[in-house]
Amino acid sequence: QMIRIVGLSATLPNYVDVALFLRVNPQTGLYHFGAEYRPVPLKQTFLGVTKRLEKPREGAKPKEGRPAKAVSQQTQMLELAFDKALAALRRGKQVMVFVHARNETLRTARGLLELAKARQAEELFAPKPDHPRYALAQREVARCRNGELRTLCNGGLGVHHAGMLRPERSMMERLFADGMINVLCSTAT
Repeated sequence: QMIRIVGLSATLPNYVDVALFLRVNPQTGLYHFGAEYRPVPLKQTFLGVTKRLEKPREGAKPKEGRPAKAVSQQTQMLELAFDKALAALRRGKQVMVFVHARNETLRTARGLLELAKARQAEELFAPKPDHPRYALAQREVARCRNGELRTLCNGGLGVHHAGMLRPERSMMERLFADGMINVLCSTAT
């Protein structure tokens, strides 16, 4: 008896590999709906860091005979993500930053907000006060019990992962869909 498996994903780029793993004949049993079917165009950028960058701290002079302070891969990734997000925000686009773990969503959003403040780019991240749903969104965020989420939302950032309480996750989805959150740090939930 034949078994039919239907797999759906909005972001899976290696659908042929998955089909082969499931022993599907790519010529007769695989159906792929490309970007032309998306109601909103999606652009993906993959970033990776392979080694520590040797760079002196800002304003510090390395002592003779000592190596420059190494910048961690995590810091490099955060700075790359910030630069990409900033470029997209300047073009009037929203940004989703995908990370591997739930705790990375908060860490990344926190780091992006700190970088925005340090580089005087807060206004690009922040929700626009002239947005028609601004007052309603502010009231909704104020009712949120999670203080860190309130701080991030007021800065125009949000997080999304399966471990969140359903009301908070739904709020993040609504705020991002309404354009009140400009950068959403998420796992692949």
